[in-house]
Amino acid sequence: MPATETVSIEPLSAGPLSITQLQAALDAVLAPWVRSLGLTVQARVPQGVDLTLPVTAELVHGGGVLSGQAVLAAADTAMLVALIAELGGFRPMTTVQLSTSFMAAVPPEAKSLRVEARVTRLGRRLCFGEVWLRRPDGSAAAHATTTYTLL
Repeated sequence: MPATETVSIEPLSAGPLSITQLQAALDAVLAPWVRSLGLTVQARVPQGVDLTLPVTAELVHGGGVLSGQAVLAAADTAMLVALIAELGGFRPMTTVQLSTSFMAAVPPEAKSLRVEARVTRLGRRLCFGEVWLRRPDGSAAAHATTTYTLL
């Protein structure tokens, strides 16, 4: 799809979007390299979504742990899906701010991270959110705060 083409995910607010619709939106709007992360929508929760990021060999850096770039991309993408869920469909938007604190390394043995994205304020133009990335034992691997502008 050309970079200038706008993707329409139906419907825009005819009731809550299902996990299947959210996954389809995720697959439709992401750049191919972000899709290759393998993020999957697990749950629709109040003000957000929970996704899973598989910890694969391709995402582990030379130090033997999940790369920070994968964590950042997962946090940014999860908030995109949370906003799609809250808006009732995709609207063009862009990240204005993404601030991430890395709290614990994630070894390949972890197999996956749970990515919990919550919209904390949905404004007319600016939207704010919070993302927790958790290891299988529930401990925090990273925390991010986000700001998006609706275009």
